[in-house]
Amino acid sequence: MKNWPPKEKKMPSRFKRPLGKYKIIKRASCNNCGLCVEVCPYGVYKFRGKNVFISDEYHCIGLSCNQCVEKCPEKALAVVKNPTVEALGDYRWTSDLILSTWYQAETGKPPDNMEYKIGNSGGGFDRLRFDFELEKQNLSLKEHVSTAINLNRRNDGRPQVTISVPWYGGGMSFGSVSLTTMLARARACMEWNSFTCTGEGGYPEALIPYKDHVITQVATGLFGVREETVKRARIVEFKYAQGAKPGLGGHLLGDKVTPDVARMRESVPGISLFSPFPFHSVYSVEDHKKHVDWIKEINPKALISVKVSTPVDVDMVAIGSYYAGAHIIHLDGSYGGTGAAPDIAKKNIAMPIELAIPKVHRFLLEEGIRDEIVIIASGGIRTAYDMAKAIALGADGVVTGTAELVALECTRCGNCERGRGCPRGIATTDPELSSMIELEWATQRISNLFHSWYLQLIDILRHLGMHSITELVGRTDCLFYIDKWSEHA
Repeated sequence: MKNWPPKEKKMPSRFKRPLGKYKIIKRASCNNCGLCVEVCPYGVYKFRGKNVFISDEYHCIGLSCNQCVEKCPEKALAVVKNPTVEALGDYRWTSDLILSTWYQAETGKPPDNMEYKIGNSGGGFDRLRFDFELEKQNLSLKEHVSTAINLNRRNDGRPQVTISVPWYGGGMSFGSVSLTTMLARARACMEWNSFTCTGEGGYPEALIPYKDHVITQVATGLFGVREETVKRARIVEFKYAQGAKPGLGGHLLGDKVTPDVARMRESVPGISLFSPFPFHSVYSVEDHKKHVDWIKEINPKALISVKVSTPVDVDMVAIGSYYAGAHIIHLDGSYGGTGAAPDIAKKNIAMPIELAIPKVHRFLLEEGIRDEIVIIASGGIRTAYDMAKAIALGADGVVTGTAELVALECTRCGNCERGRGCPRGIATTDPELSSMIELEWATQRISNLFHSWYLQLIDILRHLGMHSITELVGRTDCLFYIDKWSEHA
């Protein structure tokens, strides 16, 4: 493919004083000699007239550099940890992961001074590591490495759909996020030859120019499901359940149901909307097949994806979807979801995705049909390393969600569903808040994050001596687990 991969382009924070890991204290003894401007390799200091000004404090990498502090002739500078950052994040999305995602969205490259591979959850992907000593011969930089995956393996006469990277965007509906957020995701996915998903809130007309890279979703509430939107989709996704709240259905509280959202969902402004659980027309594989056949009849060219949560019998759910005629089984584990999902559900019900993937992969292998269906995993995929680990456990690719919002400077405050929604203009339907995000800026930030992920996946595959991401599928031998009592922990 020409001009591949898409180029990164520096896209700084939209805020005047972005949050950084360190704060710089400049004392009155500073004589504005400008030596700090000269020695800082990160452009933190600049002259404003004859005075030295701390311009991009958030680029400071702290004690691992410290050139400005050590060389200041007046000892007028000090670098300390930013106390605000100490309150940012949680065990899965640590402050370092949030800040490093912002950095990648700004530059298109991984940082060299922050943790960008794992969180601090104490389990799951955070305790899995790659054994890069497994392969004696690493690939040279000249050898081609492919990250593309095929989404139709059934040989059923439907189109072959190949995405150039092993990820696509998960469902975020109009109403849960702003239209600008949806458009930015679609535009970035078009650049990277991948997909984004409408979620269950309908298919806004503004997405039509990107229709070849938009998955439309059919969920239990059937909000916004229309024949014309199904006909224009290359992939239609049935959402039977999601890992963040299995058994509970979906909900959009009345504060976010604006007139535009209500029109799209054919409902009443200001009234809360609830999707039931389950589809009340589906109680067997035969019922499921009728659903799949319904969409196939409306759109003879569409591939069918089935999104399910991860109950203990998820392997049986997966094979049922195969016999119903699905092309993709989308496993959504318990770590996903936004601030809209109740903690009691997302922390206690579904199986963690790192357990569900190998369970389904092995079962489909034993049944002799693994090569005929695509396994896509989601539910807490934060980094390129999470992606690669999911694939090594048995998935073909992954679905991302929260990480794309973090690229737009989400702080994971958890206010997605409250009142007017996100104070940063991402997960909101409020016109004033939504206007905080400019489309070109948002598109490039997400594309930059994708660029960094792509570089990291290529690096992982080269270290493992692999020419294609498909060679990594099911290679659990490439991973090792660090338990909390290990000397490596």
